[in-house]
Amino acid sequence: MTRPLHFNAFLMNTGSHIQHGQWRHPDARQAEFNDVGLWIELAGILEEGFFDAMFFADVTGLYGPVDGVYTDNVHEGLQIPSNDPAVLLGALAVHTQNIGLAYTSNTMQNHPFNFARQASTLDHISNGRIAWNIVTGTQENSARNFGLPALAEHDARYDWADEYLDVVYKLWEGSWDEGALLKDRDRGTYSDPAKIHKIHHEGLRYKVAGPHLPSPSPQRTPLLFQAGGSARGSRFAAQHAEAVFLGTPTPEVAHGHIRKARALVVGAGRQPQDIKFFPGLSFVVGSTAAEVRRKESDYLQYASVVGYLTHASLGILPDGTRLPEDTPLKDLPNNGGQGHVDWLRAAIPDREPTLADLTQGRLRRGYVAGTPDQIADRLADWQAAGADGINVINWRLPGSYQEFNEQLLPTLQRRGLAKTEYAEGTLRRKLFGQDRLNERHPAARYRGAFGNANPNDTTIEKELVHD
Repeated sequence: MTRPLHFNAFLMNTGSHIQHGQWRHPDARQAEFNDVGLWIELAGILEEGFFDAMFFADVTGLYGPVDGVYTDNVHEGLQIPSNDPAVLLGALAVHTQNIGLAYTSNTMQNHPFNFARQASTLDHISNGRIAWNIVTGTQENSARNFGLPALAEHDARYDWADEYLDVVYKLWEGSWDEGALLKDRDRGTYSDPAKIHKIHHEGLRYKVAGPHLPSPSPQRTPLLFQAGGSARGSRFAAQHAEAVFLGTPTPEVAHGHIRKARALVVGAGRQPQDIKFFPGLSFVVGSTAAEVRRKESDYLQYASVVGYLTHASLGILPDGTRLPEDTPLKDLPNNGGQGHVDWLRAAIPDREPTLADLTQGRLRRGYVAGTPDQIADRLADWQAAGADGINVINWRLPGSYQEFNEQLLPTLQRRGLAKTEYAEGTLRRKLFGQDRLNERHPAARYRGAFGNANPNDTTIEKELVHD
């Protein structure tokens, strides 16, 4: 029996996110991203289409060499200017009822105590519809923006993220016991001090006393997304993630990655269904082959090759010049998004990919062109490969999502590939059937872990830090 796919809108609070150059089209409104009204309007469109979430990407630095020129970034509007998605989510939360609100925050940009507080606040405001996309950062410029001498080595960034998550899990899951919030007017007791605990975390990078200042939000821990495709990133996702965003170029490559990833999930003591996988796709939809060709030509006419090259941030020299397009990717240093290069190698197994392959892959990757039935056929292929949903990458705002609702959604619903109504409750309940993380997740071990008879006894807390 066909099961509905989940659909997220893949967005960024900027003018040029994934499909570079499209902001120049007269019908595109992504250049209006500073106007909250655009996002509120888009949220309404997405709820009409029963989208599961608005998934906001984010960066905290420029793409390219740390001391390099950034003329192309600025000319293209390539994630500069851009705004903080966490602030935008607060506005969207009060203008929506069902759609999830996911945002990216890397482990460099916010201290875990402060981040945990912000996420809990958003989860309260939204009645439990917040998700966090966990990233470790890929830009050298971003590291400098937070006072670091350099971007930490790729795998070391995941070690850092492990401790970061340890801290926020303790705050979200362990600092407040169930029933701690009383609001007892008769006794004048707002909360029960015996059920609120400091965490006394002392690790290699952080010392956090606690307690968590917000009371438990509807989900406690927000729904957890992750997008690492490298070997280390896949192990990290297997332990922590509930949803994984894939950049795999084909269903065949995705199938192999998802199969290995689910084996890692089992190895981490969880069950295969504890994680959902979301490849990213754009759509070119038309009622006839001629209409599809016309739309595809229109999109490619506005596509910026310079934008895609700059976004890839490989082969760019500090003076802004670029290495030849036939340069093999294996010859380039890459401390950033290793997973994308690995997926490209899997798609071109007979030779080493080059910069030209990377450019064309970004320019033409991940879009499905055809009639609604043809696109539905291809989505069925992605589902057969193990995908649970799709991160829908727009060409233009808000038109790409209006077109999805009007032209593609009815066919997907008719074929059982898209839902026809929202389930009730939190984002996690909509996706997994329960409000809180299940007991197999590593965060669950902190539930009730800090409830000492003596509130000044930190033995248990310190033992857990080094577990």
